[in-house]
Formats: sequence, C-alpha cells, structure tokens
Amino acid sequence: MNNQVPALLETAGLIHQDLFPIREVARLTGVNPVTLRAWERRYGLIQPTRTQSGHRLYSQADIDDIRRIVGWLERGVAVSKVAGILAQGQAREGACTVNSDRQAQVRAALQRFDRGQLDRLFDQVFASHTLDQVFADVFMPVWHDLAAGHRAFGRASEWLFLDQFLRERVLARLQVARIAARRQILLAPLSAQCHELELLVASLLLTADNLSVMPLALGQPLDELTLLSERIRPDALVLYANQAPSAELCRRMERLAQGLQCPLLLAGHAADVAQESLAASPVVCLGSEGAVMRRRLERYLAGQLDT
Repeated sequence: MNNQVPALLETAGLIHQDLFPIREVARLTGVNPVTLRAWERRYGLIQPTRTQSGHRLYSQADIDDIRRIVGWLERGVAVSKVAGILAQGQAREGACTVNSDRQAQVRAALQRFDRGQLDRLFDQVFASHTLDQVFADVFMPVWHDLAAGHRAFGRASEWLFLDQFLRERVLARLQVARIAARRQILLAPLSAQCHELELLVASLLLTADNLSVMPLALGQPLDELTLLSERIRPDALVLYANQAPSAELCRRMERLAQGLQCPLLLAGHAADVAQESLAASPVVCLGSEGAVMRRRLERYLAGQLDT
C-alpha cells in the first residue's frame, strides 16, 4: 500500500499539500468515510482538523495512524482497545531500561522503608515522565508485584508502605486540582475487588483543566448513587472497575443511567470488555488507558463524542 501513496497523491494533485479531504484518505487507506467518522466520533481514534464549513481535513500523521489502526484490527484487536495501543505506541527507545532503573530505585527505598527517598524519587519521576507514565511505567508495576508476592517475608510490609505513600501523594494532588476546578466528576468503584489506590490513581488520570474528580469510598452501594448525584449534582458519574462486569451488572448500570440526572460513564478494563455489550445503552465507555480515558471524557462533556 505504501508504494502506491506517491502515485495516488500525484494523481489527486495533493502531493504538495499538508491536509487531505476524507475522500482522498479513504482512497489512500481503503477505509470508507463512514468508518473514519465512526472512529473519530465514537472512539476518538483520529482527530482531523475542520474547515470553516465543517469539512474534515487529515494530516499525513492522521493517515499514518489510520494505517496503524487497520493493522491492529487485522491482527484481531478490538477497535475499543486500539486507542490505548496508539496512546502507548510512541517510540521511546531506552524507556524500558530507564523505567526498570527507576523501579529498582523504588524497590531499594522500600526495602529500607525510606520515606524521604520515595518522596525524592516521586518528584523526579514526575519531572521527567507524563502523568500516565509515572503510574503505568514506574510505581504501579512495583505495587502490583509486591501485592502478588505478599507471602514472602517482608513483602506485605513493603506493599503497605508503598500503598500508603502513593495514596497520600495522589490525594494531595487531587486536593490541589479540586480547588481550581469549575466542574466536578464523581468516580465510584463498581467492583468490590477494586483497591482504594487504583480508584485514586484513576481519579487523578481523569483530572483535567477546570475538571476535578471526587472518588467515592470503597463499598459505595450502586443503588444509592442516584441519591448522591441528586445532592452533589456532578457533571458526570463514572464507574470504575478492572474486572469484566456480569450481564446482570450491565443491566443494573443501564437502569442506573436512566435514573440519573447526569451522564453515566464506565472506566477501567471493564470498559474495554463491556464496550460492545453496552453499545446500545446510555452508558458511555471511556476505556482503561489514562490518556484515552481523559480525552474521551473531555470530548464527551464537550459534546464531541458519540454515545
């Protein structure tokens, strides 16, 4: 396909242009315009620019992303998961080694129960990584490994030490974001298996400019979320879980959405798994990757993402 691109561009008279209309993108990629619009509106996979009259214009980078999307779909990856793959697909050669070194430093500080060193490492990682990478690439892998190795002597204490440290740091950042925000989102655990730290990290990852996220306590009854939303009046309610929801739980979410005065959204790995089963429901799936969840939430609240 790549060998045909220059000839097609030459034929279309667009070889020196930076932006391409949707009909040319469809010709170049083999993806029809209806599908391209769906990838944009429902999944936020591509974001073309618009002319003053509303026509879409795609850059070469957009075209490259479309080809990557097609490649992942051909490998059997669900379209709902492709956004997360693209978000993590930036070339970061050497990043694995750097992050492994950072993880080793965190483990060494934990073995000494050195809170001061953990504070310094946390600040250093925040200064050199994106918000998503801080947790996904450095701290949460260590947290998960320690959680899985609880039976080894000392592992439980190290895990609890790290868990408490991260909860304190995340809560502090959430508090700062709450002060300046004009809009508020409620984040509730959907599963009893969700840990508090996972909920707090998801809250921080969903936080954006002028938008704060208020995590609710573990054990929050699903049936009482209508009451909370009536009294707090959030801009949206987000349910969070990393386990696949049962068919009965999906039905309960649909009933909850119908009784709320605000939109109901689903985040975490549960959103990836339940994307198709909830497609015809009022529940909006945000995905599980930080950047994807945040972008979809912002676009939905701005009225730019189809339900």
